[in-house]
Amino acid sequence: MTTQSLPDSPLQLQAESAALPALDVLYADEVLAVVDKPAGLMVHDSALARGEVDFAADRLREQFGKPIFLVHRLDRATSGCLLLAFDRDTASALGKVLMSREVEKDYWAICRGWPEERFTIDYPLDGGPGKPLKKPAVTHFTRMATTELELPSAAFATSRYALLCAQPQTGRFRQIRRHLKHVSHHLIGDTSHGDGRHNRHFRMLGIHRMLLHARRLAFVHPVSGDRIKVVAPPDSEFARALALFADAPAT
Repeated sequence: MTTQSLPDSPLQLQAESAALPALDVLYADEVLAVVDKPAGLMVHDSALARGEVDFAADRLREQFGKPIFLVHRLDRATSGCLLLAFDRDTASALGKVLMSREVEKDYWAICRGWPEERFTIDYPLDGGPGKPLKKPAVTHFTRMATTELELPSAAFATSRYALLCAQPQTGRFRQIRRHLKHVSHHLIGDTSHGDGRHNRHFRMLGIHRMLLHARRLAFVHPVSGDRIKVVAPPDSEFARALALFADAPAT
C-alpha cells in the first residue's frame, strides 16, 4: 500500500518559520532597515525558486512583525547588505534614489586571473530568462589584492586569483557575474557563469559558496536626510577565501 504525503498545515509551517534563524540586522529605524542576507537564501519567491519555501522576505516579515518592502534584490548565492522599507512611501523614495544612482554599493568578488588595477565594463545585458531586450550595464572594478596558488590550471603549474571591489552603476540581472565572464575573469563559485575548473580548486580548499558579497551600502535617508553607511562582515567561508590573499583588507 502506498501512502500519500499531506501538505503541511498552516500551524506546522508557522512553527517551522519561527524556528529559522533570524537575519542579522545591520541598521534599522522606524521606516527602513539593512539586513545581512546569508549566501544560499533566496530573497523572494520567483520562477528561479524551484519549489523552495524558505525566503528572506518571509523571514523578515516574521522577524520584524510587520510588512516589509524590498528596495533591491540580491542573488540567492550572494551574501551581504539587503535594503528594505516598512512602508510603501519609504520604499518608493528609496527606489527613486536607487534609480538616480545616489546609492553607493560596494561588492567584494573573487575572480580568476589578475585583471588591471582599475577597469570599467560597459556592456549591455538582457534582463534574464524571458527578457531578451538588452539595456546599458556599467560596472566599475578596483583590484584590492592578488594571490597565486600552487594549483595547476590549463598549461600552467599555478593559478592566479584577484579580490575585487565591484561598484555596479546599473542594476541588471546578475550584472557583476556576467560582466566578469565577459572579460574572462570569471567569478569563483559561480556555477552559471563561472569556470568549473577554478570552482573545483576552491571546493578542494573547503570553499563551496559563490564568492560575491554585498560589502557596503551608503545612501541618504529619505526622512532624516542623514547619510547612512552600512558594512556587512564576510561569513566564515568567504573569510577563508580572503585568507588566501596576504594583502587582503581587514574584514
